[in-house]
Amino acid sequence: MLLSLVNVSHRFPGRKTLWGTPESYVHALTDVSLELASGEILGVVGESGCGKSTLGRCAVGLIRPEVGTVRWNGEDIFSLEPDSAGKLRSGYQMVFQNPYASLNPRQLVGSMLREAVQQAGSNDGEKEKEDKVNQLTEQVGMSRADLRKYPHQFSGGQRQRLALARVLALNPKMIVLDEPLSSLDVSIQSSILKLLKNINENMGVGYLFISHDLQIVGSLSHRVLVMYLGKIVEEGPTNRVLSQPRHPYTQILLSSSEGKFSGLKGDPPSPTMEPRGCPFSSRCPLSEKKCGETSQDLLIVEKGWKVACWKAI
Repeated sequence: MLLSLVNVSHRFPGRKTLWGTPESYVHALTDVSLELASGEILGVVGESGCGKSTLGRCAVGLIRPEVGTVRWNGEDIFSLEPDSAGKLRSGYQMVFQNPYASLNPRQLVGSMLREAVQQAGSNDGEKEKEDKVNQLTEQVGMSRADLRKYPHQFSGGQRQRLALARVLALNPKMIVLDEPLSSLDVSIQSSILKLLKNINENMGVGYLFISHDLQIVGSLSHRVLVMYLGKIVEEGPTNRVLSQPRHPYTQILLSSSEGKFSGLKGDPPSPTMEPRGCPFSSRCPLSEKKCGETSQDLLIVEKGWKVACWKAI
């Protein structure tokens, strides 16, 4: 398995006392497990604050989870020596929601890409490296003239293409895409989406695709994982989950994306107080007393499809 997260949980310090010690913690992830095979696209959806970005950062080692294991090709990425970890991590990269924040505003695009090619450990000569930079530029739909420009001279969509070119320079097997289309116009979203599909099909690069847009996830992903308040509530093949959602929260998300959403009852639980039972029970239209008292594990609907709701089976 290319990537696997096993029982990963993580908290962030919340409000602090006068002495600087945390008074509370925000539960970002709770007992999350997932697997991503080579060349597979796994979509991660859920509302803002459900833990999607934290999940992506744990997957690439930017955040070390408090509990659980993150494995890449079977290797625990946090137990390796720095040199070994560095070589291993070149195989998985991340593209952020705001590409401008991840690009050096004082560095020419050409210099940026050459630096990435060099970081990949290439033993090629200068001519071969230059050819690689030109190839990457053309691969993401940019021109060679763009290599002599700075990041501020590009639009949001072009910057996202440059961010993709930079990670592709490292020959990754998997890329975490954290809301890569949310800040772009619809027409630009379509072109970036097409580019992502081409990279997946032609290079076999897998994606952990994080988004709040079910329609985009449905058009790109092979499988989908639905999160609510730091927990997985449903996971399965995209066409099955989005055509016949089992969990009430997934059903509401899908209705919302189709313009049929009429509103959730109640208020979401505080992320600083982990719910005793199902995290969605306080807002669920099907909730019973048992739901708020008993923690619900993921139950098997059919092979490859799980749901954290005893009433959905």
